[in-house]
Amino acid sequence: MSKTDYVKAVEGGLPPTQVIETKIYKRRWLVLAIFVMYSASNAMQWIQYSIIANIVMRYYNIQSFHVDMTSMIYMITYIPFIFPASYLLDKFGLRYAAILGATGTAIGSWIKVISVAPDKFWVGFVGHTIVALSQIFVLSVPARLAAVWFGPDQVSSACSIGVFGNQLGIAIGFLFPPMLVPDSDDLTIVGNGLEVMFYIVAILTTVILVLILLFFKAAPPLPPSPAQAVQRENESNESFFQSIKRLLTNTGYLLLLLSYGINVGIFYAISTLLNQIILEHFPGHGLDAGRIGLGIVCAGMLGSVVCGIVLDKTHKFKETTLGVYLFSFIGMIIFTFTLDVGKIYVVYITAAILGFFMTGYLPVGFEFAAELTYPEPEGTSTGLLNAVTQVCGIAFTSLSGYLLSIWGDFISNIVLCGVLAVGACLTAIIPNDLRRQNAKY
Repeated sequence: MSKTDYVKAVEGGLPPTQVIETKIYKRRWLVLAIFVMYSASNAMQWIQYSIIANIVMRYYNIQSFHVDMTSMIYMITYIPFIFPASYLLDKFGLRYAAILGATGTAIGSWIKVISVAPDKFWVGFVGHTIVALSQIFVLSVPARLAAVWFGPDQVSSACSIGVFGNQLGIAIGFLFPPMLVPDSDDLTIVGNGLEVMFYIVAILTTVILVLILLFFKAAPPLPPSPAQAVQRENESNESFFQSIKRLLTNTGYLLLLLSYGINVGIFYAISTLLNQIILEHFPGHGLDAGRIGLGIVCAGMLGSVVCGIVLDKTHKFKETTLGVYLFSFIGMIIFTFTLDVGKIYVVYITAAILGFFMTGYLPVGFEFAAELTYPEPEGTSTGLLNAVTQVCGIAFTSLSGYLLSIWGDFISNIVLCGVLAVGACLTAIIPNDLRRQNAKY
């Protein structure tokens, strides 16, 4: 049934469920679980070098800028390639995108295995860049997968679980490198630790690629909701570039683009520079830096799931988005003013509070974008969100790194707090235009 016929039938008095046949499949949970593992295998490598920056600098005899670039390359490569990636996602579906992304992640991981030598940082960086490029087939998927496979009462929770995969990977990236790579003056010991770490990741990413090839499906035979059925018809009749044009003329979405980019870009900056910030206040606590980063992300995973459930139960998308944003701002202030207390356990607590809201905001932004832009493809709207996020991540990481080296972390964090306040104001003026919710009824 076409979109026009659907609208006429509903206007004629038939409820949507009688107009279009829908079905929710049990297989959706298997597809989501595989995606979570796939997303985690890519995200765990983002912070892999930065969280042990002092060890990597000593082993490869490089400057902190080179280590910071291993994080920023994830952001830099995303910006020019998200448009072709979004086109491929919309044109060929979830399975095609997942196979491309998982293949690139596995290849890049194996290249890093052969980078274990003090003069081969460039080899590792090449492999890391391939993994970073593969990210373009990961970040835009959660909202799309949730809409394609899950019904209207589970779509926000499913999106939050999909984002959970990315956060799980980041958590692993914070936790295991400091445990696997000893902070030793003996470069042989350090090299052995790096080799073990790279082999583990390479084998894991290969196993996940096999799982995707065997079990990951693009879409169910029947749509899970009337809104998704209409969207399928809309996507088949309209071009990718028409969709981009409409998105860029949607005022509410443009406001969300900027506010979302600010929030997540600041999270990227804090994560990238966390090792340097913690060591400045607590020398010799590199292992704690990894654990604090883990606390940030684990709290964020809990925040993501809680926010997803809240959205499914209340459908208060703007209110939830603004509330989480304001608490992110408050959490950043608390984190900034407690670093000088001198108690490392205080930093653990305040960082977890920051993480609960700042990373918990990720699926909330995705779902609010889907509401504001329906019936545009979720992969396109979230792709643009993430592109702006990468720009902001590069800008804030560079700015914070500069301020950190000149004036210290207090001034750097205060500047980030000010930018977060601007983002909260932008969020407050976004119109509460819930188009996807209206299409359900």
